[in-house]
Amino acid sequence: MQAYRFDQFGLEHLKPVEIERPQPGPGELLLEMRAVSLNYRDLLMVTGRYNPRLKLPLIPCSDGVGVVVETGPACTMATGEEVIPLFSQDWLYGLPRRTMLKSSLGGPLNGTLCEYMVVAESACVRKPSHLSYVEASTLACAALTAWSALVKEARIGPASTVLILGTGGVSIFALQFARLLGARTIITSSSAEKLERARSLGADLTINYSERPSWEKEVYRMTGGEGVDLVIEVGGSGTLEKSIRSVRPGGTISLIGVLAGGSGELNLYPVLMQNIRIQGIVVGHRESFEEMNRAIELHGLHPVVDQVFPFAASVAAFEHLKSMAHFGKVCIEVKHESSAR
Repeated sequence: MQAYRFDQFGLEHLKPVEIERPQPGPGELLLEMRAVSLNYRDLLMVTGRYNPRLKLPLIPCSDGVGVVVETGPACTMATGEEVIPLFSQDWLYGLPRRTMLKSSLGGPLNGTLCEYMVVAESACVRKPSHLSYVEASTLACAALTAWSALVKEARIGPASTVLILGTGGVSIFALQFARLLGARTIITSSSAEKLERARSLGADLTINYSERPSWEKEVYRMTGGEGVDLVIEVGGSGTLEKSIRSVRPGGTISLIGVLAGGSGELNLYPVLMQNIRIQGIVVGHRESFEEMNRAIELHGLHPVVDQVFPFAASVAAFEHLKSMAHFGKVCIEVKHESSAR
């Protein structure tokens, strides 16, 4: 079978290779992969910025969807079922333990950018029936991260206001879920075109941070001097201080990404004096994934896909993600939808 793998850090070292097709053991499923979606974590992993001590070679990518083509002994799923592997293969419910967080696909475990992969039956869920393979490939990481931030941690509702930084995969899912929950939304971008698209998806208020670099003052003004209930923080230390100034006393900042930098000096006095909660979000567990998928099916929600690349152009998909020109998710079709059905 074919897979993409890198044995040195750098996108120039991500190449297709021929490797032996794996075989499922007891309680395991062999999946024929249909689609993969990219996360910024995948790019950091390939370039060595996520974990410079990562054991190589590695098949990258954490998100994907496949069809069961073979089952090992003691499995209850049947061939032909469409399933999505969990990001953290061993995190099924409850609080994570350190060993569970080391069971993540796309590093340290081999990931989804391959034609076939074996996963434990317990480590995958059935895909929502109304979604295409490409759409379903976006759920395990970006969607579940946004769901965990809004629903499981911040418990957002109709009386809430949510500030969403950027228009990447997690951010757009956060916008969609916040709308589903009835919350008021403010979203930021440096692109007028992207802000217009966000408004078409239901964003209540928008801020162009290239025009208003002190965007935290705009948030303060838009909320009548109170601040927001939740910030979806994907910038890291480069934007965290502004997020602290944007959140209300007692509010939550969901720390998800490091697009604007992962280190730097930070004034923590407002966090202490205003009872602000900074919560790291590391995707979520199987139980929460199934809960989210029920909500997605009930409301007929469709993920926002920016661009789909063929399997042979996987490196180009990474380059597109790196450019940050995308709105929503960047996906790779491992097997063309028309030929897969």
